[in-house]
Amino acid sequence: MGETVKLAWRNMWRNWRRTAIALVAIVLGLVLLLLLSAVINGSDQAIFGNAVKVYGGAVQVHAPGYRDRVNRMPLLPLDDPDAVVQAALAQPTVIAAAKRIHTGGILAKGGESLPIAITAIQPSVEAPISIQAENVVAGRFLLDGEGDAVFIGKGLADQLGVGVGDRVTLLGHGKHETMRQRTVTVVGIYSLGSPDLEKTTAFITLEQAQSLFNLRDQSTEVAISLSDIAHEQTVIPALQAALPGYEVDSWKTLKPEITDTMASKQLFTTIIGMIVIMIASIGILNLQLMAVFERTREMGVLAALGMKGRQIMALFLVEGTLIGVVGAVVGCLAGVGVVMLIRMAGGIDFSFAAGMGEVTALMGSHLMPTLSVADVVGRGVVVAVIAAFASLYPAWQAARKEPAIALHHV
Repeated sequence: MGETVKLAWRNMWRNWRRTAIALVAIVLGLVLLLLLSAVINGSDQAIFGNAVKVYGGAVQVHAPGYRDRVNRMPLLPLDDPDAVVQAALAQPTVIAAAKRIHTGGILAKGGESLPIAITAIQPSVEAPISIQAENVVAGRFLLDGEGDAVFIGKGLADQLGVGVGDRVTLLGHGKHETMRQRTVTVVGIYSLGSPDLEKTTAFITLEQAQSLFNLRDQSTEVAISLSDIAHEQTVIPALQAALPGYEVDSWKTLKPEITDTMASKQLFTTIIGMIVIMIASIGILNLQLMAVFERTREMGVLAALGMKGRQIMALFLVEGTLIGVVGAVVGCLAGVGVVMLIRMAGGIDFSFAAGMGEVTALMGSHLMPTLSVADVVGRGVVVAVIAAFASLYPAWQAARKEPAIALHHV
């Protein structure tokens, strides 16, 4: 086998132009594949990370029965929200645990009214981790204990035609599905780059909601933020064990539409990746077939010297595999280099996509491509294996040549 590898390696470089063309096809295909993977990984991290902030923490804790009525946003007070907060903060990967009241309602100004979700928060706890607090475009964020105040999105403000300092009417579903009403002042407006996201929620303080909905010192959920959303897999079971009388959910469970969108995007990426690999494979197949045709007399000489058909097949198969391995190694190095250069340049500017939808808004204005070792190794191995399989048919063709006919080939 060692002699076969040596001979295949020499044959690779006898016609270096043909080999170089095959390598270029593999390298370009792999660089494109790795760049695509890096962009998808980066967008997934950005979308998931920002979606966690938009939708209230990577993990949420509610009273029993909430999960079945989540679309109605019921007011089900937690028995002991302070105990839930303490249990959450005991987890080493939890960076914040905030008490909230979350319900449905209407925001009205004059003759215009819009259905919204009302989220009552602890401003001092949520300000450091809130994407809305990061993107204030007018006025300011809420203050602890503040009453008669609401913080809304730009899309909602534009729809109602209101600005900072204007008075609006807030109506919310009470504990027993009764409507509670209060006139409040717009103290701040935020912008996420998506009017759809900005129209969904109005923020008030926890104390104000407790007074409005007659929930003295109570809250309906605890929103938990993690240092990395990947820690959900360990935090959720730990909290379920520590809080047996509560419902502990990932935001992905409560907002499955985002997960469905991401799954569709991943499927699209997989299809594109397969197309890229197939293009590179067809190039290798074509080049190997040409090599078999050009070296017909050589194969006749090898057969006349006593080399069996399976040995000739192995020679061409090893040659194609070596081309694939070399191309995979160079392509992986080049792909990682391209991704690193993009990261050093500050990522990919996606500001042109602002306002094109919820997913693009969650990605942010700059996307940082991300590659893991598993991505690089996995893509490289797949390309090398595909190159080996692409060489299988040409190698079989070479093994079928009759020595006498091959020697007379012109």
